[in-house]
Formats: sequence, C-alpha cells, structure tokens
Amino acid sequence: MTQEKIARINELAKKSKTTGLTEAEKAEQQALRREYIDDMKASLRAQLANTSIQEPDGTIHKVTRRADLENPRS
Repeated sequence: MTQEKIARINELAKKSKTTGLTEAEKAEQQALRREYIDDMKASLRAQLANTSIQEPDGTIHKVTRRADLENPRS
C-alpha cells in the first residue's frame, strides 16, 4: 500500500468526523481500509513463514497453523 493511499485513508477519516462523507467517499474509504487490512495480513503471514521456534531441547521447527482451531479465520 502506498503512502498516498494511507494519507487518503487519514483524510477520509478526518472528513468523516467533521463534515461527513458522501456515499462515494464511504465506498472509497471501505475499499481502502480493506486493501490496507489485506496488505497487513499478507505481511504478517510472510513474516511468520520465515519464523522458526527453538525448543528448550535445541530442536528448531517452523511456525505452522494450529490444527486444533475450530473456526480458523483468514
């Protein structure tokens, strides 16, 4: 996500608090927020994919998704 898009999110948030947003601006704000959240999730997943855990006995293993989660979220 570019700095311009992040700045636009901030502009829309400020405008929402002061004067209110038009329907088009609300839709733009939601789309930008969704893009931001998706980018953050992708960044976190990439970071976790390169993370290893060292156990007290010295063994090292990669971080994996827990299998015991009943309702996994994306």
